[in-house]
Amino acid sequence: MRKSPSLRRALAASLVLALALAGGAAGAQAKPEKLSLSFIETSDIHGAIFPYNFIKAVPMANSLAQVATFVAAERAKAGREVVLLDGGDALQGQPTVYYYNFQKTDVPHIWGEAVNYLKYDAIAVGNHDIEAGHAVYDKLYQEVKAPVVCANAVKTDGSSVPNPYFAPYTVITRQGVKIAVLGLVTPKIPDWLPPQFWTGMTFADMVETAKLWVPIIQVKERPDLIVGLFHAGVDYTYGGTTKDTPCNENAAQLVAEQVPGFDLVFVGHDHAGWDGQGWDPVAKKKIDVVGPDGKVVPILGPKNGAASFAYAKVDLTMDKATKKYSKVVTSILVPTDTLAPDAAFLAKFQPASDEVKAWVSRPVGKLAGKITTRDSMFGDSAFVDLIHRIQLELSADPTMGLKKADISFAAPLTTDATIPSSADGTMFVRDMFNLYQYENFLYTMDMTGQQIKDFLEYSYKIWLATMPNEGNHVLAMTKDKNGNMVTAAPTYNYDSAAGIKYTVDVTKPAGSRVTISGLSDGRAFDPAATYTVAINSYRGQGGGGHLTTGAGLDKVAVQKLKFVNGATTKDLRFYLLKWFEKQSGAVTVDALGNWKIIPEDLAAQGRAVDFPLLYPEKK
Repeated sequence: MRKSPSLRRALAASLVLALALAGGAAGAQAKPEKLSLSFIETSDIHGAIFPYNFIKAVPMANSLAQVATFVAAERAKAGREVVLLDGGDALQGQPTVYYYNFQKTDVPHIWGEAVNYLKYDAIAVGNHDIEAGHAVYDKLYQEVKAPVVCANAVKTDGSSVPNPYFAPYTVITRQGVKIAVLGLVTPKIPDWLPPQFWTGMTFADMVETAKLWVPIIQVKERPDLIVGLFHAGVDYTYGGTTKDTPCNENAAQLVAEQVPGFDLVFVGHDHAGWDGQGWDPVAKKKIDVVGPDGKVVPILGPKNGAASFAYAKVDLTMDKATKKYSKVVTSILVPTDTLAPDAAFLAKFQPASDEVKAWVSRPVGKLAGKITTRDSMFGDSAFVDLIHRIQLELSADPTMGLKKADISFAAPLTTDATIPSSADGTMFVRDMFNLYQYENFLYTMDMTGQQIKDFLEYSYKIWLATMPNEGNHVLAMTKDKNGNMVTAAPTYNYDSAAGIKYTVDVTKPAGSRVTISGLSDGRAFDPAATYTVAINSYRGQGGGGHLTTGAGLDKVAVQKLKFVNGATTKDLRFYLLKWFEKQSGAVTVDALGNWKIIPEDLAAQGRAVDFPLLYPEKK
């Protein structure tokens, strides 16, 4: 909840006074007249530590090993000081981190070992780091030598002033030059994750938190530079929000625009790639971001999966009269596929890489034929229906502690995945990461028939366009910052249902497209009746807005799991793996055929237009 300005000022004043009385700034130190700083930021690495894709069992041109090459070269330059930062979201993605999150937990975590080896100066906290759970990140952050900064993850300890769970900021010194790094995370975590992942914390508004902490940093530390390290995106209108939306998911640019004092802001979360400029959501173009003091604030953020990293060269020149530095910033994004992996890094971690490779190569079953999420974008698909099938079977197993579900909700969690990876149909552990990308739990919850229909209406509103339309699109499309046509909503929000029979009429306006003819077992569908639904924890916690904006359930009640009547104790990927291990022979997976987009001829025309936009032929 956003605090009032008067309360914020009172909190800031009390903290500033307390800190000043405690000692204030350190005595002045001799500083160089000129200094060149190299800032390097990784973010959203998502487990891409090694130049090998453990999911697809192929070499990978992007990884932290390539970043290590650049870092070593930059540190070797005469007269150059390097500051190495990470923007969070390291603990979910490649099986590398999953293995150390949940399988091999009695040794130091591979991500922490890599961070320590490369001598990071500070790391931020991402939502997918929190998603790993307290047991994982509390242990890891004890192992990491670099400060872990996140000012707006606040302890729920009843303190009269905000008491961050992590360090709110850190100060890095280079030749007497003080660099304060303030950490923030997107405050939407409670909308996405069950409370057990973030017990003991609340997540405050980013702008309000920065307004509180920047004056404290200025008074206590008297830094030469203030740097933001934010796990949040740049486009504050994402998801239909505005500048004034409390706890905006992507408030990084808003902080730079509204809070004076920042010299640089490093971002993550949105995977978009920012090379110094921000975003004008009205004009839909990149712009210089200007703070309230009239100073341009460069914004940098890399693309995900170590595809790139952000680099900023900051040249400082001391003004002899004011004893303050003028700053010239040069910034770029560096693609990692232009770099060779660092040999020393690879040698250091080769045993860990070999161990993970052996684990993901373990066979767990067989699949007759291949299934792909490409089909899931345009209608009922075998890929998503396999998840539906397993969710319904899990809910019916009395040992799982769930309530037997009538209906399942699921979405394709990645836009372009195919399983199995083998030619002969063998399913390996690695295929579970293609089948199910995120570490979600399975919930069962009670919903009325009308809420189920409204949930689906919302899903198909953000998923499908109204046809016919200019361009003949069947998918709801928009243009990205480069002018390319992309889906208007993330495809992991394309929820369909199993257990009911229905059609989706794209000639009708959003909100009146879904017609449910009955349950798949022959029972009549009653809007007034209560049904049990199988749903993943992200959606069951309110992620995507399907339950709140769509079905109209109270947001607080949803977040407190008031409608949930059962939950698994392990993530869905674990159960999917166990499901395959229990099958005898090759499993045949077909689409259930319980729903379709109509009119079918329009749907086919729209697919012909949109398929090559989503999956362009490789040149």
